[in-house]
Amino acid sequence: MSGFSLSDLETIVAERAKAPPEESWTAKLVAAGQPKAAKKLGEEAVETVIAAIADDRDNLRYEAADLLYHLLVVLKIADIPLAAVLAELERRTGQSGLTEKAGRQPS
Repeated sequence: MSGFSLSDLETIVAERAKAPPEESWTAKLVAAGQPKAAKKLGEEAVETVIAAIADDRDNLRYEAADLLYHLLVVLKIADIPLAAVLAELERRTGQSGLTEKAGRQPS
């Protein structure tokens, strides 16, 4: 297993976001703005769900990679570092998921 991490991917996304849009898919998504990037994230989420329901492990792995990549692009555009998301997950580990969900403010 390689030592590749989501932090590595976050760094790659940040670097590629600086490229001209005609040279990088990441830069093109960033230049198009949050609505386009979020739409792409949603498409990848649906494809991931379809692969999971179909019990297609190979495609699920592929789509999950796309999903994580597009999530990091959306976070980059929103200027939310991965560390902030991980800190939120860490905060939630101190309680059960049911307790955490019950304590949320209605949207």
